[in-house]
Amino acid sequence: MSARWDSCLAALQAHGRLPSAVAGVLQGGELVWTGAAGAGSVDERFRIGSITKTVTAVAVLQARDAGLLSLDDTIGSVVPETGYRDVTVRELLAHTGGLQSEPVGSWWERSPGVDFATLVAANDASGSVSEPGEFHYSNLGFALLGEAVARVHGASWWDVVSAHVLAPLGLDHTSYDDAAPAAQGWSVDHFAGTLTREPHQDTGAMAPAGQLWSSVADLATFALFLADGHPDVLSRESLAEMVRPTSPTYGLGTWLLELPELPGRRLVGHPGSMPGFQASLFVDPETRDGVVVLASSTTGLDTDTVPGLLLGDRELTPLEPWVPTQQVPAGVRDLLGLWFWGNSAVEVRWHNEQLHLRSVARHRLTDVFEVREAGIVGTWGYHRGERLRVHRRRDRTISHLECATFIYTRTPYDPTVPVPGGHPA
Repeated sequence: MSARWDSCLAALQAHGRLPSAVAGVLQGGELVWTGAAGAGSVDERFRIGSITKTVTAVAVLQARDAGLLSLDDTIGSVVPETGYRDVTVRELLAHTGGLQSEPVGSWWERSPGVDFATLVAANDASGSVSEPGEFHYSNLGFALLGEAVARVHGASWWDVVSAHVLAPLGLDHTSYDDAAPAAQGWSVDHFAGTLTREPHQDTGAMAPAGQLWSSVADLATFALFLADGHPDVLSRESLAEMVRPTSPTYGLGTWLLELPELPGRRLVGHPGSMPGFQASLFVDPETRDGVVVLASSTTGLDTDTVPGLLLGDRELTPLEPWVPTQQVPAGVRDLLGLWFWGNSAVEVRWHNEQLHLRSVARHRLTDVFEVREAGIVGTWGYHRGERLRVHRRRDRTISHLECATFIYTRTPYDPTVPVPGGHPA
């Protein structure tokens, strides 16, 4: 099986254009395989985004079990200054409190964090998007839950989850920040394949929604906890309450997955994302089989389908590993971007030192070209062996591309370009 898992991870890295990707698979509660693709190392910390919410939810259930609060208490009974004071703790855990998804202000994931007083002052109930009871995912709601945990314990949210969740589980490589060894988060230019560093912000009062960093081994341990519970953290009964559906795909701080590759099975866990990172952690509580995948890219990983891929038996076509672009060759950069063959949109990307043409509608690679001294020549696809000609205006800007009578223009049926068949009325 390890060869298949290696192949799966390599395909995920190549298809998603992930600078680094690491993963682990549990079978029957045992971490039986770990792997890395791209520049990744399984020993590195990656940012885990909203998997942090499940850690926060565990701390809330702990506080309930200790008699420090009730899930049916209003959040205002603990945090009276919030404008959402009538929403219950249970509703916040289930994302059914009617809160907006994001706090007012600049994009919190990319901005220096603010303290709770500043956050709560900027976010009164005027941002509500629905009446309580309807599922609407809310990062803001988990900031309120983190503050409630802090207040009932008389300590910071981070101190509480460190002492009461992470330490008893032995999650020594789960941290608040990017303490070494940690991966750098990247975004990938859609057309050029070049990398841009993403910020590793301290999110301040929003930390309970997405701040944490962790490793494959630590998250595998956390996945096993979600299946078995732990006497020093949360009982099986309270854990069962967390994973009981409150909506089709959510429990209390837990994401619920039913996948076609795994009929009759329900996985529990959470996906996560932050600038430069994506994460997926899911486990089957019945079989104790689970998956952890971490990637150092803002996009490119389908975190909900990864568990079915690694735990299923579907074979994947091998793909050449993707390598980030160091420099786009002269004369190529202005070819990149969106083009139209009539009304049909086509992407032109620089990928692994080649030009790739991809159909936008079909989500499919159609042609590959190499840049040679003699010109740009097709090496794969419909235009294999044919030359892609670049037609330029007098000012050297590109008018259109042409390959074997196929005309590609920057706008559909560009009237300044001789498109065969004329132009629509």
